[in-house]
Amino acid sequence: MSSVGDRPSVLRTVILPPIGLVAAIGLYAIAMAYLEAAVVVYLRAALGVGTGDVFPVDFSATGNHLGWIELGRETATLAMIGAVGWVAGRSPLDRLAWAAVVFGIWDIGYYFWLWVFSGWPPSVGTWDLLFLLPVPWAGPVWAPMAVSAGLVGFGLLFAGRLRIGASVRLGRGALGALLLGGEIVVVSFVLNAGVVLTGGIPADFAWPLFAAGMGIGMVVAARALRAARESVSEGPPETA
Repeated sequence: MSSVGDRPSVLRTVILPPIGLVAAIGLYAIAMAYLEAAVVVYLRAALGVGTGDVFPVDFSATGNHLGWIELGRETATLAMIGAVGWVAGRSPLDRLAWAAVVFGIWDIGYYFWLWVFSGWPPSVGTWDLLFLLPVPWAGPVWAPMAVSAGLVGFGLLFAGRLRIGASVRLGRGALGALLLGGEIVVVSFVLNAGVVLTGGIPADFAWPLFAAGMGIGMVVAARALRAARESVSEGPPETA
């Protein structure tokens, strides 16, 4: 006869994916972050500009073509992250979870290695140009790091549940709320796009908007994890 009391201890041992897989994915993401940070430092040294001189951005017809190369680099980076998620995962949601883990570790690692190599950013409140597609994203360094920490945490938790056969389902309402939260976070980053495109340096970050988007996303993700945990804890019917 199965013991209901044994199930919580079993769940505690399988809440995360296999340690070897986590270590391999983490090592890849950290190495990827090192490589990208090193390239940034090398290129900026060759161009004679400081590592932190990310503003202003010149996409005019008379400007150099490096901005457009950067767009291609960002696309290639997303492709690399997506490819690893695809290989590591077993289902669409599992692959998305692993891609989130890779992205989060890479992003945090990127800032860490830049700081090791150059001392930049001097603080997590330093502004950075985060992304360029479809318009420039800008914000203080702590904001993308907060997003990345959430992606790593929830990504690992979802991957762990899926690895042990838990059923994770998002209804239309939950999916819509999750997308809404993500869109709100993105809006907080692109509100200063006009300032960046005209050669200015952003000064104010819409952190209440950012916090609202993060809160919505985390609540939806936590509820989905709770439902998945309960579906596993029910287990097979007991037999005498």
